Amino acid sequence: MDTETRSRPEGSLETGVWLRLLSCANIIHRYIRRNLKESFSLTMPRFDLLAQVARPPVGPSLGELSRRLLVTKGNITDIVARLEAVDLIERRRDDADGRVQYVFLTEAGRELYDRILPEHSRWLSELMQEVSERDLATLFEALGILKAALKRMDEREEGAAAADAADKHGDRAPASN
Repeated sequence: MDTETRSRPEGSLETGVWLRLLSCANIIHRYIRRNLKESFSLTMPRFDLLAQVARPPVGPSLGELSRRLLVTKGNITDIVARLEAVDLIERRRDDADGRVQYVFLTEAGRELYDRILPEHSRWLSELMQEVSERDLATLFEALGILKAALKRMDEREEGAAAADAADKHGDRAPASN
């Protein structure tokens, strides 16, 4: 076992887990970003947008893409415009509300995305080739447990924030004993 694997983090175990997750994510992100650029002349944000447009439900709105990618609508609009300029995606206005635009892959966009996917999988396999399938499965399960716990915490926090906002605006009746 190497020093990196054996060493205890300074501070709490939670801090160590967080730092290790960030470190792994950064290494993977850097590798994928470099390969996307070299192999497909595509930036990571553009690939991320293509991937979100490709996944169901078909034709997400700009607002939905903003939520999925955790970036502002302005950032989404810029990336969409750049991908539209090279005919990888197209925007369509909502018939009922012209302010709403939906985004779709063009045929060229679908073909590019379909070429990238197997390469993307291969790159991830290369990155993780030294980790056994058993260890990957264990890690996958552990991260699922962590994700579920974090989502529950986030939902509680959002609920508390909404209740605080309602209290401030007088939208909620006081609790009775």
